Amino acid sequence: MTTALPATEALMWITSRPDLHFVEGRGDWLTDHQGKRYLDFVQGWAVNCLGHCPPQIQQALAQQSAKLINPSPAFFNEPSAKLAKLLTDHSCFDRVFFASTGAEANEGAIKLARKWGRKFREGAFEIITFENSFHGRTIATMSASGKPGWDKLFAPQVPGFPKARLNDLESVEALITPQTAAVMLEPVQGEGGVIPANPAFLQALRRLTQETGVLLIVDEVQTGVGRCGTLFAHELAGITPDIMTLGKGIGGGVPLAALLATEAVCCFEAGDQGGTYNGNPLMTAVGLAVLETVVAPGFLDRVKANGDYLSAGLQQLAEETGHEGERGNGLLRAFILADERGPALVEAARNLAPEGLLLNAPRPNLIRFMPALNVNRDHIDQMLEMLRQLLH
Repeated sequence: MTTALPATEALMWITSRPDLHFVEGRGDWLTDHQGKRYLDFVQGWAVNCLGHCPPQIQQALAQQSAKLINPSPAFFNEPSAKLAKLLTDHSCFDRVFFASTGAEANEGAIKLARKWGRKFREGAFEIITFENSFHGRTIATMSASGKPGWDKLFAPQVPGFPKARLNDLESVEALITPQTAAVMLEPVQGEGGVIPANPAFLQALRRLTQETGVLLIVDEVQTGVGRCGTLFAHELAGITPDIMTLGKGIGGGVPLAALLATEAVCCFEAGDQGGTYNGNPLMTAVGLAVLETVVAPGFLDRVKANGDYLSAGLQQLAEETGHEGERGNGLLRAFILADERGPALVEAARNLAPEGLLLNAPRPNLIRFMPALNVNRDHIDQMLEMLRQLLH
């Protein structure tokens, strides 16, 4: 059934958007205002880790919203304490600070590393980050990011973020000085084109940071909470960082993020860190429901199996259609094109009839896939067939 489109002129323009409104989502599908359905392999940029409107989140929101929404971060609340304990029980970290967005969590990581550098490394403040990295859209996280062109977009940048090259240990070594407090990286550069950090590189980087006495920060905003087939992507390399950030999937669609750190690094003092909505029981109740689902026996095994299945299907499609191949970890994957038709493919996929397909092209020469972690395997097959139609 077609519904009237609401007026949109009051919304601030930030990007071109197609002339459609989504009105309903269920599992792997979205429905627009005209009743057309779309198979969603973007899921809010890896946000809806359990798909659209999963029952766990519906129930958590309904029950918690009838009980307590926000007593203020000046007081403890039960859901945030339970979620923090579950996170530390399933990680190498000892403490958790909750935030609302991944960028905010990364800001917190930057602040914590700088505070630690001031207290324990004679005022060190620089954080080595990487070319083509993406850490958020605040001024500081844009400065930390290595996305081309961002150094001029809102210049001047925040100083203190020299850039190394991913999977190049010598480029990191060359930047370490007495002013270095930390090294910060994504285990898989999602916006950069789904480029994994090699396990051997991560292991060598961990040794280097320990030998030189600087912190290792992993930005798992996109890769964490099961996305790569393990609870956290750094586990694929068998390393234990000092600081980790989470976002996107931890909230399953609601605004929730987290900053985690080992006890040795936790040096914030009263007033150093905070936030009006941070750790509120409504959002953390959802996060608890999400994390309990992801750590349940067998769930991550199915993510890994479906990731392997998607990988094999994409590789076969590449060979069949003359494209370069695929890469990624778990259910964060990219199809590498032999040309730069990525944006055109995204549009063509959305316009397919009778049902559309939602994809993402972070680079002109590739398509990114970020389906729900519990994606139906039949829907993987359906997506591959729809993509095959577009590539022939």
